[in-house]
Amino acid sequence: MLYTIATSPFHCDFSALLRLITNQDAVLLIQDGVIAAIEQSKYLNELQNTGAQIYVLEADVVARGLQNKISEAVSLISYQGFVRLTEAHKQHFSL
Repeated sequence: MLYTIATSPFHCDFSALLRLITNQDAVLLIQDGVIAAIEQSKYLNELQNTGAQIYVLEADVVARGLQNKISEAVSLISYQGFVRLTEAHKQHFSL
């Protein structure tokens, strides 16, 4: 399943969401959700513990001026990469 997170981890029940994500899933952080990809944040650590593949939309990182703060453990993708992820996953959950 593809989880698309557009909400800041500060403004949602991030712990509840983490209980749904498995190591067979992909997580795409977009809009304010990119905050969860900041290097050494507790949110990134919790996401990594799920074993899921973690992606972040580069345009949203740039729009928020976070280019130098995003962990190298996540994959930066373009809008084309976003489309490929949605095509590759039949099920999608968005927050």
